Amino acid sequence: VSFRVQRTSSSSLFPSSSWYYFSSQQRLAVACGDFLTSAASKQRRKMGEDEKKGAVIIPESVLKKRKRLEEWNLAKKQEIEAKRKKNAENRKLIFKRAQAYAKEYEENDKELVRLKREAKLKGGFYVNPEAKLLFIIRIRGINAMHPKTRKILQLLRLRQIFNGVFLKVNKATMNMLHKVEPYVTYGYPNLKSVKELIYKRGYGKLKNQRIPLTDNSIVEEALGKYGIICVEDLIHEIMTVGPHFKEANNFLWPFKLSAPSGGLKKKRNHYVEGGDAGNREDKINELIRRMN
Repeated sequence: VSFRVQRTSSSSLFPSSSWYYFSSQQRLAVACGDFLTSAASKQRRKMGEDEKKGAVIIPESVLKKRKRLEEWNLAKKQEIEAKRKKNAENRKLIFKRAQAYAKEYEENDKELVRLKREAKLKGGFYVNPEAKLLFIIRIRGINAMHPKTRKILQLLRLRQIFNGVFLKVNKATMNMLHKVEPYVTYGYPNLKSVKELIYKRGYGKLKNQRIPLTDNSIVEEALGKYGIICVEDLIHEIMTVGPHFKEANNFLWPFKLSAPSGGLKKKRNHYVEGGDAGNREDKINELIRRMN
């Protein structure tokens, strides 16, 4: 059965001036299309009215992102605040420790003077106790060097000329030094030399990188678990050869010194023969001044 229908809709697909023949199914489809079109137009009108009223629809992903950023900012703010508080406490602790170390060094110097005066009054001489700390400087290159000697220098971390390291005095280290004596000079550094070396040319090994010691936080990050939280702690541990000397010394990168001002006398000869190699005891401090 066919129906003769005249379209009165404004649809562009079916102009009003045309006549069409529809089956019942086609007529139903046209009616549904008109209904969907009217529903969509109603929805658009409603959204337009909402926008006019000022209601903005925000996607859920944007809301989640905003919440996440707020949580991150809060956590970061709390972390900065905790770090600031910890630094303030550390500054007070570092100041107290530095005062205690200065007092200790002063008392040691006074005790040394007293013992020397006492020995002199009794008509004798005061003999200083055996040194516990050495500072070794490499003064020669690799020409005509025995492989075993080269290996010992590598173990001592003296891979370049005019490199310097601290070393603890014991039988093993002294035996090693005797084998490489023509290539190095060493002696017993004083407090002034240790301080100048660490403050001026001190570099630390942090995550296998050579980092300048410009901040106490670098020392604390590497050696905080041993109770060494600042440069003064590090100097005290090196100078007194404390229980964590090994860790503190391994943290320090070998010192890269300059060529000595005024030059060397004769590096092939021993120090006691008028040369530069070998043990020069307290005279190492004068050489450090010229190379630092």
